[in-house]
Amino acid sequence: MAKVISIANQKGGVGKTTTTINLCSALSNLGKKVLIVDIDPQGNSASGLGVELQEDKTIYEVLMKEEKIENIIKATQFPNLKIAPADENLAGAQVEMVNIMSRESILKNCIAEITSSFDFIFIDTPPSLGLLTINALVASNSVFIPIQCEYYALEGISQLLNTIQMIKKNLNPEIYIEGVCLTMFDVRTNLSKEVVNNIKHHFKQRSYETIIPRNTRLAEAPSHGLPIDQYDKTSIGAISYLKLAEEFLAKN
Repeated sequence: MAKVISIANQKGGVGKTTTTINLCSALSNLGKKVLIVDIDPQGNSASGLGVELQEDKTIYEVLMKEEKIENIIKATQFPNLKIAPADENLAGAQVEMVNIMSRESILKNCIAEITSSFDFIFIDTPPSLGLLTINALVASNSVFIPIQCEYYALEGISQLLNTIQMIKKNLNPEIYIEGVCLTMFDVRTNLSKEVVNNIKHHFKQRSYETIIPRNTRLAEAPSHGLPIDQYDKTSIGAISYLKLAEEFLAKN
């Protein structure tokens, strides 16, 4: 049975999709069967893995109960890594889902049909705490939180934590915080170091030791449709995500 993990932070630009793609790729290279479920209407997870969508059905049709999730899963060029992609149609899903019975649990019920086929299922969430993200949290065993090393790093995190507690109390009593990962660390600035210290003090043992640095090669990789370990496996970005994957597995 797969463990289901949401990668969530309602703040945009913190590295959710970058972390989803590269952590999942590293785990697949370590022999784990991994599925990415993209519920961000931007749909960047697919393009970041070089998966092209034509008239393909996506997670939108699954949430609308027009298609089963196993029928929209696409293979990637990497043997152990698959994706359930998203597209811009998902932007209207939150409005359309309002009238569906048990709307908070739609994704959970869909994912339950495929958990036996994977070791890990990661859900790439949109930068908001709307109905799509709530569906992801209800469907998940745990939440992985990327936090950018910047001045407003903790801004909004309390709102995310409150949402997780609300989900835990009312809809998913088993959910917990998988860990907090610091991203976009700039070794040249004192600010990045201060943020690291603040986050590690705030989250204590829930923060990962591995910190993801700012890295040009890491930023370039998505435009080539490749995760960093395929684009430049010797780069500091690739090495960091491999270390993060190993640390993640050690905790699981």
